[in-house]
Amino acid sequence: MSIWSRVANMFRGDRLNREIDEELQGHLEQAIAEGREPAEARRALGSPLRLREESRDARLVTWVESLRADAIFGWRQLKKRKATSAAAILSLALGIGACTSAFRLIDALFFRPLSIAEPERLYVTSFAATDLDGKLDSYDSCSYPMFRQWRAVVKDQAELIAISYAERVDLTFGSDDVMEKAYRQYVSGWMFSSFGLQPAVGRLLTEGDDLKPGSAPVAVISYDYWARRFGRDPQVVGRTFRIGRDLYEIAGVAEKGFTGTETGTATDIFVPTMMKAGSVNNSNAFWFRTFVRPSRGVAVAALQSKMYTAYRAFEQERAKGFVNFPKRLLEGYPRTKLSLAPAATGVSEMQKDYRTSLVALAVLVGMVLLIACANVANLMAAQAAARAREMALRVSIGAGRWRLVQMLLVESAWLATLAAAVGGVFAWWSAPAIVSRINPPDSPARLFLPVDFRAVVFGAALTLAVVLLFGLAPALRASGVRPAGVLRGGEEPHARRRLMHALIAVQAAFCILVLFVAGLFVNTFEKLTHQPLGFSAARLLALEAEAQPAQSPWYWNQVADRLRATPGVEAVALAAWPLMSGTMSNNFVSINGAPPSDVLTYFLRVSAGWTSIMGIPFLDGRDFRPGETFPGVAIVNTTFAKRYFSGDDPVGKSFETRTAAGIPARFEIIGLVGDVKYQDIRQPILPQAYVPFASTDPKGAMEPRGWGTFIVRTSATDPLALASTLRLAVTRARPEFYVSNVRTQTAINQSHTVRERLLASLAAFFGIVALLLAGVGLYGVLDYSVLQRRKEIGIRLALGAQAGDVVRRVTVDVFSMVLGGALAGLALGFAAARFIQALLYQVKPTDPSMLALPALTIIAAALLAALPPAIRAVRVDPAETLRGE
Repeated sequence: MSIWSRVANMFRGDRLNREIDEELQGHLEQAIAEGREPAEARRALGSPLRLREESRDARLVTWVESLRADAIFGWRQLKKRKATSAAAILSLALGIGACTSAFRLIDALFFRPLSIAEPERLYVTSFAATDLDGKLDSYDSCSYPMFRQWRAVVKDQAELIAISYAERVDLTFGSDDVMEKAYRQYVSGWMFSSFGLQPAVGRLLTEGDDLKPGSAPVAVISYDYWARRFGRDPQVVGRTFRIGRDLYEIAGVAEKGFTGTETGTATDIFVPTMMKAGSVNNSNAFWFRTFVRPSRGVAVAALQSKMYTAYRAFEQERAKGFVNFPKRLLEGYPRTKLSLAPAATGVSEMQKDYRTSLVALAVLVGMVLLIACANVANLMAAQAAARAREMALRVSIGAGRWRLVQMLLVESAWLATLAAAVGGVFAWWSAPAIVSRINPPDSPARLFLPVDFRAVVFGAALTLAVVLLFGLAPALRASGVRPAGVLRGGEEPHARRRLMHALIAVQAAFCILVLFVAGLFVNTFEKLTHQPLGFSAARLLALEAEAQPAQSPWYWNQVADRLRATPGVEAVALAAWPLMSGTMSNNFVSINGAPPSDVLTYFLRVSAGWTSIMGIPFLDGRDFRPGETFPGVAIVNTTFAKRYFSGDDPVGKSFETRTAAGIPARFEIIGLVGDVKYQDIRQPILPQAYVPFASTDPKGAMEPRGWGTFIVRTSATDPLALASTLRLAVTRARPEFYVSNVRTQTAINQSHTVRERLLASLAAFFGIVALLLAGVGLYGVLDYSVLQRRKEIGIRLALGAQAGDVVRRVTVDVFSMVLGGALAGLALGFAAARFIQALLYQVKPTDPSMLALPALTIIAAALLAALPPAIRAVRVDPAETLRGE
């Protein structure tokens, strides 16, 4: 009989039984027809039951049939214990779903290749250097003149592609009153052909679109943006839109699936690099990444060496134009190493920022899953104890040990499969929810998280691992039952309790580890969000504006006056950019003609009244007056006074620096203000100098300014309510001005703690889940222990034992396991803290509070879980128990 026929017979059981019975009856009738007596024929034929079973085995795949039978029996067992099964399924589902969700995030961010031809051949230039503080720093930005030189050097060995950082910009289709947000990237015109991409509609950019600055205002939009914004309208080709003062025409739609090379950001609009006309010839403007596609047969190491040689020559030539630069830092310049890093999965700051975070998150959810597995393993062990008599009977009638193991593992597989189904739904919802919280609400991260073959394979492998983790040990323990002892009622349960106690120790260790790490993340977030910034962000709105052509500071002040007259506005000031925006300007300064200091000083151009609007206290001196310009006067912070004047009052003193053009600039210090966080919330405060927003050239004429920020303090609690009104007011005050971005100062500040907020909230959630699972597991073990020791407890109470002695005997073993597990968990926590040190801020793992909180929490949970079993133990009725025995 063929294998397919034997498989088919598994699904036609009743018919197969009738066929076997008919065949046996046919043999019997044939024997009678040949002259044998019916009784003699039956004896010669043998036992009908044995023959029927042998015939079934010959017509079936026996091991598959046994699996089918075990699956049916296992399903009945789950239905028989609905509440217990549901609790096990939900606890496992949470762990499986969290692990699957973490896998989807890590896969999308670090392992999923770009939708281009041969992504494994894509590399990106990366630089590593030591900063002024001696710390190793890395970056990947380049200048376009450097890119041109590289391309000329390796033109026969590789294709180089310039792709800028994805930038969220304002744009308009039609009316300028309706602003939209979209992500834009400047790209080399030959990028699409190099990546092997085809247009979905229209055409893609070509090298001819990227030859001269500002000569080709054409754009290609992504398929995702085309579908989302235009509903796949083929008439989109030829439509125009405006970004700032540039009017672009849509030339085509990119191939489906390609949304740029910046993983975590879906680029909507691609424009030629030459449209960034002001930067393509500036050797000091670093604004894009250089991607490299080596030709086949070209060694990456040789290519890297050639590019590094060209880079050093270029940088040494550029350093000749550095002004006001300490000689010590010019020695051996550049001290930077260049490498070609694989970029098959794209390159983004999100990958850099969240690499350690997501690994830590994956470890946390893995711990939660292990706690759930230990919990269910204890549950299975307790159920195996209750089914010891059943197992003994099965062994007595001939069931082998591995047959029992298979039966119990199939029951575990039912639990794990149902948990995986529920966990899959949780992962389908939770992964996008986590991604939406990675960036600020107005600029969420975008990762593509399809439920495809990769996710399914991971889920299946995880489910199999879960079955083995929580099902194998109880199955082996239950299958090793001794029928004689069990059937006489004399089984010794101590070995089983030892297994359950060991699992409690494992649960306690993992729970302490999760709570310990969660405490570190929560405290880091608290430290960052509650540290003083030195200024007030309440009711502040930052209107980042541009003027084309650049306008005199007088016109900037005219627009500010118009904003001050807007209802709901309390005050307005000008600044080059908002504090904490990530933008900065720094330089070296000299005191009393001395050589430039090795410490960089941050500069910021602001107008009069800016310090008052920002809530920065004046400690001495005065604010800027009308007519004061850059260079000339400055207001410095406390750190500046400490660094350069040994803490003495700096008002009335002066310092010198040089402008970007190398022109000496001298500043008289007219004011001293408090320290504020300038660029990053984690960085220490450096010397800061605030200079007038208006500036003059060497001849004393006012210099026009093309960009700046209006800092507006509103009377409304929600300053964004005035955003549209203020945006229109700027343009109506002067048509040369337009607002490119509007943000609240609070949102700018909060953008620095997005990662910490995400880690703190998720770690706290999983810490609570781990604690609940550990508490439930502890309760189950203690309850089982009381049930198994009822006879012993009854005898002790009959002999006069006190309630406290009974409680101690019931709980001491379990609490010793909890204590041992807690110590092991703290040791694991100290090891984990070294791995996540870069994610922490002003938090030490050795702080007493960091150690005490998880320990006290697990002890409290253990006491709470032990209370019901302890009460049940002391309420055991000795007379009733002994009568039952």
